[in-house]
Amino acid sequence: MKQFIDYIPLLVFFTVWAMDERSVSIAGFEHSIGGIFSAAEFLLLASVLVYGSLLLYQKRLDKFQWITVAAVVLFCLPTIIFRDVDFLKWKAPIVNWIFATVFLASRFFGDKPAIEHMMGHAIDAPKELWLRLNTIWIFYFVLLGAINLAVAFLLSEALWIQFKVFGNLILTFVFIIGQMPLLARYIEVEEETEAKTSGEETTSGLREQ
Repeated sequence: MKQFIDYIPLLVFFTVWAMDERSVSIAGFEHSIGGIFSAAEFLLLASVLVYGSLLLYQKRLDKFQWITVAAVVLFCLPTIIFRDVDFLKWKAPIVNWIFATVFLASRFFGDKPAIEHMMGHAIDAPKELWLRLNTIWIFYFVLLGAINLAVAFLLSEALWIQFKVFGNLILTFVFIIGQMPLLARYIEVEEETEAKTSGEETTSGLREQ
């Protein structure tokens, strides 16, 4: 659910970008909708609304959500004001490199690496594995940032937008699936432990009856 909510602003961005440019009248003011600059405006608006609503509802945002919404504001505003799409093209690379920095810093500050903070509530894996996975994620974010930079400045606008909205999602999904063999046995152990605990509780309850 969280991943879908985080994805809403990008879907809004893609939808507006794909529209044929048209002029609409809003409260007596003419405004153009459609195309890259209009999409940047809607990305900014959707991000503020989505993350603002999450902040009001949850009373908090995680550090990655704060980084994302701050980057949207910092890169969309100059794109809109100066009508220069190059500002927006730098957003994904820099955000990924910031994520890599956060994951790297988590090895030296705090009691858990970043990946354990994200997944440790669901999987009981040893510290050595979390550190290994954390390092893998650091390299992934560095590489993904470089790929986004190359796509943004070497390919057409259409290919860049499609990769920005769908390519990153697909790559990250495949990357996460690729880590499952490393985590599978710990997931199974946890499930078996929960099942055993549940069985013992049921047996105890029957005895009490």
